[in-house]
Amino acid sequence: MAKSKNENLHKAKDAKKDEFYTQLSDIEKEVRHYKEHFRGKVVYCNCDDPRVSNFFHYFSYNFEKLGLKKLITTCYKNQERDFFSQNSSERAVYLEYNGDKNGNHVPDPDEIGINHLQGNGGFQSRECIELLKQADIVVTNPPFSLFREYVAQLIEYEKKFLIIGNVNAVSYKEIFKLIKENKMWLGASIHSGDREFGVPDDYPLNAAGFRVDNSGKKFIRVKGVRWFTNLDYNERHEDLILSKNYSPEKYPKYDNYDAINVDVTKDIPCDYSGAMGVPITFIDKYNPDQFEILGMDDHRLIYPEWRGRGPDLNGRPIYRRLIIKNKRI
Repeated sequence: MAKSKNENLHKAKDAKKDEFYTQLSDIEKEVRHYKEHFRGKVVYCNCDDPRVSNFFHYFSYNFEKLGLKKLITTCYKNQERDFFSQNSSERAVYLEYNGDKNGNHVPDPDEIGINHLQGNGGFQSRECIELLKQADIVVTNPPFSLFREYVAQLIEYEKKFLIIGNVNAVSYKEIFKLIKENKMWLGASIHSGDREFGVPDDYPLNAAGFRVDNSGKKFIRVKGVRWFTNLDYNERHEDLILSKNYSPEKYPKYDNYDAINVDVTKDIPCDYSGAMGVPITFIDKYNPDQFEILGMDDHRLIYPEWRGRGPDLNGRPIYRRLIIKNKRI
């Protein structure tokens, strides 16, 4: 029991370290692919400090345009701000917005319902789970360190979602199972590069890339960021154009698995019907109508000997691979 408590304390500490504030432009670029999903829906942003949340800003200012029914937002122990509270406290709150009432198309303070929570406002708390039950779609940037637990909760309560995570989460056993079963996939707007996030004032600026703007706000750049969702969109069903032809010389099989190795997604052969090992980043181009995901290796796939073609790679582990098959051949 002591070990479990210690693990929870470490996770809570990690969660504070990855308290990132998503840029409004990144939210706009992604949500535009799903607008038809939001009409008449209750949207819940349950990891969002209303002082700085661009999720709350986006959905409140686009409430009528998206045709939302209700917007709810909560965060872990929200700090006091005059706009939301007249008391100096660290009590968690949740906000409800039901749309514009005075015709100015702006979410005015007197149109936003402010309610105190008894608990800490964490997404796993009883109160926040009750709010989750009201929601149709959850949209937020959850703590990366709690990504497994966060997604598990969404699946348990059968919620639609659009959330941000690290692409490495694809290799988590629990997340990969959902992707393989076509219950979760990557979003539309981010397929490479890093993204800039706002961070709290006391956040240590020791990341590879960071800046402080003219008003003193801190920002860091995070690599490998992706949107994860179970909302469908048209671009997801666009075919990956294949132009390479298979040959045993170009695509040797692994020593210990009946599949060919493909180092780069664009080099997937157009005429091979068997299993292929491809980089995890293939998931950015994955069309479930074109390919089937068979599994993922556990770092045990090894190359054959490539005598005369370069260094002897026999027995050396390679980068993790998705195992896929072309459904059209």
